[in-house]
Amino acid sequence: MAACTFFGHRDSPSSIRGVLSAEIEQLINEKDVNTFYVGTQGNFDRMAYSVLAELRKRYQHIKVYRVLAYMPKPGKTDTADTIVPEGIENTHPRYAIVSRNNWMIDHSDYVIAYIRHTFGGAYQAVERAKKKEKILIQIR
Repeated sequence: MAACTFFGHRDSPSSIRGVLSAEIEQLINEKDVNTFYVGTQGNFDRMAYSVLAELRKRYQHIKVYRVLAYMPKPGKTDTADTIVPEGIENTHPRYAIVSRNNWMIDHSDYVIAYIRHTFGGAYQAVERAKKKEKILIQIR
């Protein structure tokens, strides 16, 4: 079994949804990927989580986790499918997203990315994934 994570710009267009869905489904069917880690910032993360929620209806064996960069607020009730990386509570808020992204990279075999420019957190995460020799699938 393998795992996949996602990185893309906050303003990713909804027009890539079909390609994103097809890539995820291919990983499930052809590469035995059954665990998915998704961030919680921006349109790309929301889109990936939404696609995975739809696919989970057909592929009930897959596990989908939203990985938090910050500790959840007390009383928050929709944390059933969330993960808080170990040590995030000791991370300065300024570096929490980078720390979370590093955790997702370290726990994944595949990375699906939508990158249009060479700056920002998504780009930096993809560059780190390349250095860690993760299998990168770039959506165009």
